[in-house]
Amino acid sequence: MNEPIAIVTGSSSGFGLLTTLELARSGFHVIATMRNPDKSGGLLSEAKKENIEDKIYIHQLDVTSQDSINQLAKLTETRGRIDVLVNNAGYAAAGFVEELPMEEYRKQFETNVFGVMAVTKAILPYMRQQRHGKIINLSSISGVVAFPGMSPYVASKHALEGWSECLRLEMKPFGVDVILVEPGSYRTSIWSSGKQLTRSQPDSPYYRLMEGMENYILSGEEKFGDPREVAQKIAVIAKMQKPALRFPIGKGVKTAILIKNLIPWSRWESILLNKLPKR
Repeated sequence: MNEPIAIVTGSSSGFGLLTTLELARSGFHVIATMRNPDKSGGLLSEAKKENIEDKIYIHQLDVTSQDSINQLAKLTETRGRIDVLVNNAGYAAAGFVEELPMEEYRKQFETNVFGVMAVTKAILPYMRQQRHGKIINLSSISGVVAFPGMSPYVASKHALEGWSECLRLEMKPFGVDVILVEPGSYRTSIWSSGKQLTRSQPDSPYYRLMEGMENYILSGEEKFGDPREVAQKIAVIAKMQKPALRFPIGKGVKTAILIKNLIPWSRWESILLNKLPKR
């Protein structure tokens, strides 16, 4: 097959669905993976409208299952090449540290961190041997800037950032690029069906903070970005000759990262805490 091949994880919705379509439009043959292929209807319906359904192959993948990942590796072997891997599958766990069960942290890392690691490890030998390829990891502004009440998600994205830096340095000599895409707030399902929230009870000392945070997020939803912007950026990165390590994207994201890095922590802390309701 002469067409470049891309694998996208978590393709049933959000950034994954849109990225799959964008890559197919750009000339890629896309292996669109998802935990439940029964949820591929939306993706295939959109692809059919544009006559690109023949460029998309649906494959079942649970990033927390090694057996499932091994099946993906076998499929990759039969294709003979793999040019781009987009690690998009993930979800957001939220809640306050004192009230969060440790199991929530473990589940968050199993998907957002260990899942990415396991899928990438399965694909690396093919990219190393062919001496080219791109591994695009969907991080978040939360991988660079922390927010209260979101420690599982924030910690998982910080871990992904550090791991990606290491992997980039390891794979660069083999012609393989590792890239982090760091979106801000976009209109995707991660804030609804993709969010796992451990709620504070009314008698909790964190209840008002939780309520205030949820109201703050909901009040800003109208200003959230169009997720197609992120998908289009990923498609551009997929064809870049020498991509940078990080691509922050979204309204105010670059500014927030710059300010955090320039001002003293005490000042940054005050800015964030002033946005929260008083206890």
